[in-house]
Amino acid sequence: MHSINIDKIMIAPCGMNCGICRANLREKNKCQGCNGPDDKKPNYCILCNIKNCQELKEATDKYCYACKSFPCARLKQLDKRYRTKYSMSMVDNLKKIKEIGIDSFMLLENEKWVCEKCGDIICVHTWKCSKCGNQVK
Repeated sequence: MHSINIDKIMIAPCGMNCGICRANLREKNKCQGCNGPDDKKPNYCILCNIKNCQELKEATDKYCYACKSFPCARLKQLDKRYRTKYSMSMVDNLKKIKEIGIDSFMLLENEKWVCEKCGDIICVHTWKCSKCGNQVK
C-alpha cells in the first residue's frame, strides 16, 4: 500500500487534516495549516472561533477532544458541513486521535488520502488527486 507523509502539525485543533485541504495543496498562496503562520491565510481562518478558543489555549492537549464542552456547537456545525459536503468527520478524527494517539492516527491518514495512480495527496474538498487529477469518489 502507498503512503504519503503529512506531518502531525497539519492536524488542526478541530481535527481537520490541513494536509488534505485544497488551500494547502494549491500552488499559489499555499496555506501552512491552522497550526502554521497566519500570513497567507484568509481572515476567517485567522479569526477561527475554534483555533482561538480560550479553553483550547489553556489546555495542555491542543485538540478539541480535551475540552469539557467537546463537541461544542461550533465544532458540531463544522463537522456537519464536512460530513455532508466532503464525507469526512472532524469529530470522528478527534475521537480516533484520543483513542489511538496522534502518531497512529497519522499513519492511517497517510494511507487513506494517497492517490492509487500516482501516490500524491487526495484533496478532501474535491476527492481528486492534487497531482494527477485522478477522481477518487
